[in-house]
Amino acid sequence: MIRLDGKVALVTGATRGIGAGIARGLHDAGAAVAMIGLERPDGVALAAELGPRAWFSETDIADDDAIDACLAAVLARFGRLDIVVNNACTYLDPGLAADRAAWHRALDVNLVGAAVLVAKALPSITAPGGVIVNIGSVGGKFGAAGRALYPASKAALMQYTRNAAVTLAPRGIRVLTVSPGWTWSPAMASMAGSEAIADRVGAGLHPLGRVGRGRDVAEVVVFAVSPMAGFMTGIDLPVDGGFSILGPDQGRGPRPWFAGTPPADE
Repeated sequence: MIRLDGKVALVTGATRGIGAGIARGLHDAGAAVAMIGLERPDGVALAAELGPRAWFSETDIADDDAIDACLAAVLARFGRLDIVVNNACTYLDPGLAADRAAWHRALDVNLVGAAVLVAKALPSITAPGGVIVNIGSVGGKFGAAGRALYPASKAALMQYTRNAAVTLAPRGIRVLTVSPGWTWSPAMASMAGSEAIADRVGAGLHPLGRVGRGRDVAEVVVFAVSPMAGFMTGIDLPVDGGFSILGPDQGRGPRPWFAGTPPADE
C-alpha cells in the first residue's frame, strides 16, 4: 500500500464528488490534506470526519487575494506543502452561444485559477520531490456537440501541464494530469438519479462496464504523487474505464452496426 506519511497536500474543489474522493484517498494514505472549495458546509463536514490531518478553507481560486490567504494559512498550519491537486472546475457551458463573460468565467476557474495557484505556491512547494496533479478529462480530448468552454479549458490545462513539467523538471518537481471518464458525482447524479442507472448507461461507452467512482480517480492520484511514479512527469494518466480507447463505433467494428439493416431501395 502506498504511504504518504509526513506529506502535505492541497486539493482544490475538494468538498464534493471527485475532489472529495481525492482528499479522502490522500488522507487515507497518510498525508495531511488542505481542502479548498466553495461549498462550506460540505467542506467543514468532510474535514471534521477526516480529523486533525484535514483542514478546510472556503476559497475561490478565481480570487488572487483569497489564494494568497489560503496558502499562508496552509503553511501556518502544516509547515510545508508537497502536493498540489488542481481539481476545481465549473461545468457551466452554453457551447457556441457563450458570450465573453462566460468564456472568462470558465477559463478563470478551470485553467487560470489552477495556473495562478501553482505560480503562487511554487516558492513553498518541496523541491525536489514536490508534485502537481491537474485533473483533466476525456472531455478535453474529443469533440462534443453543444459544448465548448469545458472541453477547451481541459485541453488547455493538459497542455499547461506539459509546459510546466518541462519547466519544473530541473527543480525536481513533477507535473502530471489525471483524466477521468464519466465519473459518479453530483453533476452525474442530477442526470442519472442513481449509480445503477449511471453504470447501465455508461457501460456501453466504458469497456470496463461502468462509470468511475471518486475512489478510482483518488487511487491514481495517490500513485502519481508517490515515489512509485518518481520517473513520470508531463504525461496524462487516463482513469476512464477504457473510454478513450474506443472509436465512434464504440469498439464494436462495422458488423454489429450493419446487422439487421434493411437493404436500400433499388
